[in-house]
Amino acid sequence: QVQLVESGGGLVQPGGSLTLSCVAPGTTDAIMGWYRQAPGNQRELVAAITVDGRTDYVDSVKGRFTISRDNARATMYLKMNGLKPEDTAVYYCNFCPVSHTASWGRGTQVTVSS
Repeated sequence: QVQLVESGGGLVQPGGSLTLSCVAPGTTDAIMGWYRQAPGNQRELVAAITVDGRTDYVDSVKGRFTISRDNARATMYLKMNGLKPEDTAVYYCNFCPVSHTASWGRGTQVTVSS
């Protein structure tokens, strides 16, 4: 089982920025994604990145979030700008697509509030 460790969340005002990190050993040859789950909602994929750096985003974050990866460090990032209250959620990283039997890390809480 791959151990995924997310970090970088916090409390930020609307319009602010955060950068999340995901240490993901053994995933450098896989498509990876950032997911989020808000209270009462299902977990959703917000951004994905291929091994060679091609990216895709859910419409609600396009132009505001940037996913990247450093394969040498087995680390993935999510740069979030222009944060909105509706971005409040626990953010996770994992394979993309993710198996329903996959294990998840603890995630990192992002709260956008004034």
